[in-house]
Amino acid sequence: MPQKDIDSLLSEDRRFPPPASFRSGARIGSMEEYEKMYRDSVENREEFWAAVADKLHWFRKWDEVLRWEAPKAEWFVGGKTNLSYNCLDVHLKTWRRNKAAIIWEGEPGETRILTYQALHREVCHFANVLKRLGVKQGEPVILYMPMVPELAIAMLACARIGAPHSIIFGGFSAASIRDRVNDAKARVVITADGGWRRGEVVPLKETVDKAVDECPTIEQVVVLRRTGREIAFHPERDHWWHEIIEAVDADCPAEPLDAEHPLYILYTSGSTGKPKGVLHTTGGYMVGTYATSRWVFDLKEEDTYWCTADIGWVTGHSYVVYGILANGATTVMYEGAPNWPEADRFWSIVEKHGVTIFYTAPTAIRAFIKWGEQWPDRHDLSSLRLLGTVGEPINPEAWIWYHTVIGKKRCPIVDTWWQTETGTIMISPLPGATSTRPGSATLPLPGVVPEIVDHDGRPVEKGKGGFLVIREPWPAMLRTIYGDDERYKTQYWSTVKDAYFTGDGARRDDDDFYWLMGRVDDVINIAGHRLGTMEVESALVSHPKVAEAAVVGKPDEIRGEVIAAFVTVESGVETGADLEKELKDHVVEEIGAIARPSDLRFTDALPKTRSGKIMRRLLRDIAAGRESAGDTTTLEDESILKRLREKKP
Repeated sequence: MPQKDIDSLLSEDRRFPPPASFRSGARIGSMEEYEKMYRDSVENREEFWAAVADKLHWFRKWDEVLRWEAPKAEWFVGGKTNLSYNCLDVHLKTWRRNKAAIIWEGEPGETRILTYQALHREVCHFANVLKRLGVKQGEPVILYMPMVPELAIAMLACARIGAPHSIIFGGFSAASIRDRVNDAKARVVITADGGWRRGEVVPLKETVDKAVDECPTIEQVVVLRRTGREIAFHPERDHWWHEIIEAVDADCPAEPLDAEHPLYILYTSGSTGKPKGVLHTTGGYMVGTYATSRWVFDLKEEDTYWCTADIGWVTGHSYVVYGILANGATTVMYEGAPNWPEADRFWSIVEKHGVTIFYTAPTAIRAFIKWGEQWPDRHDLSSLRLLGTVGEPINPEAWIWYHTVIGKKRCPIVDTWWQTETGTIMISPLPGATSTRPGSATLPLPGVVPEIVDHDGRPVEKGKGGFLVIREPWPAMLRTIYGDDERYKTQYWSTVKDAYFTGDGARRDDDDFYWLMGRVDDVINIAGHRLGTMEVESALVSHPKVAEAAVVGKPDEIRGEVIAAFVTVESGVETGADLEKELKDHVVEEIGAIARPSDLRFTDALPKTRSGKIMRRLLRDIAAGRESAGDTTTLEDESILKRLREKKP
């Protein structure tokens, strides 16, 4: 547990009630309705979630809604279901079979539309490919792909046969793939010859080949032809997607799976050097994503919904694919960069496809602001009816810009808080019910029981900052860290007794609205993506010229935070611009471009306590250019701070 309570300095009093026109047609149209739902979800938890689950398809109904012995949860015990079936097959029995399930746009400009019927056929085809490769129930499959429909097809195919997928973001390096594959002990990787990003090809297959050289369990690699570029091909191991799919048919009934059957493993950075595989299971996650998509996004049959997240992150799992398709909605996917070929690409897509719900990250919004209003002003955005944010707290002025320039003051904004571990949105406005305030995630969703506590685990008074915990189980919660139950218990359930520790700071105002204040540990939030400092430090220290490194987050106007690295080198090594570039490139090679330090400073020593612990709090102050107000009496050598401050980035 962090040893200091959190000061809260943000004050924001502007309020924005739901427009009457939105409220009148909303699924949840008043605070009274929300409050009744919330009370019911807390006081009659099992009956509440059973009623939600009843709206989905089950091959066999559950015997118990919840079996809970902290920190172990089992939801819909004894129930048999399949999330792929609920995303696809249930809609084939209705008019939705000819409705667009996925609208996809590639960065070069091509468009594909897959109806529910067509998507079902593609998923069944690929599920049979997986079976042909010998993939069994419970066996993890690695997906490392661009943002193309085949990524969604592959994950739904895995879910169909009960093979948990583990998707690795297409920007990660070979070393990152290697670590995740070896932890999961996977036999099969699904990838592509490449993907498009800012007009350049991202060489996915080359990266996979480099990783697989150090992955003894990998036996099969399926390669999608996306770019047509020449790649190394190993006939004894590699298969072209378009060739192997010709060897199977499109008849693949969905497997009835236990509600607690593993659905996916998603690796996220930890505070140690080893990435942790967050494990989600089938039934509870299905119910949670279905319900929250419906409540938060107020999904209607006629909506065209676009979440701009890559499927390699949890937002893409829950709110590009599973939650949206389970509701029978139309989801938009885009492959490339938001400013390619120009800074209006997102707004071009909104106009072209008539997007009604737009869900993106504050870091993207800050970039839009920097690029200027002239870009969205070129386009007709009148189709939009709801806006959302995800990934990190949004600063109030960015919220106001989003509301005014993109939403034209008529679209509610849902500022959502949740995590890879929670699986679904936990705190968010309901757009037809909640009067929003810029910068606040507002109120917990039904079934979510949060609390803000001090470093002793005691509730703090309103207006005070503290540590956000969740007191009661919820259906989509992570079940464990893959292969490491002890780490799961220690990391999430040992800090505050009988509560899930989120690692985030927060405060609650007089109206019980929640204001998120960012991470309280040594995890840096870069553009909504969490990276452990230990991973970046390990990458730097693995370079032969580096003796020691400490990494902290540094405030950034666009991305929220960037990485600042403080490096000491081996004796006799010359420092300078060439070595700085070499080390930054080395981090990219080891982890990926997202982890490239923006600010790298060489130093003869790091600020440490007498026991040898690096005082990262002081380094954060130095990186941000502010004076350190905290206690420095435990420092072994206080003169180090002066020397560090004199070294400008």
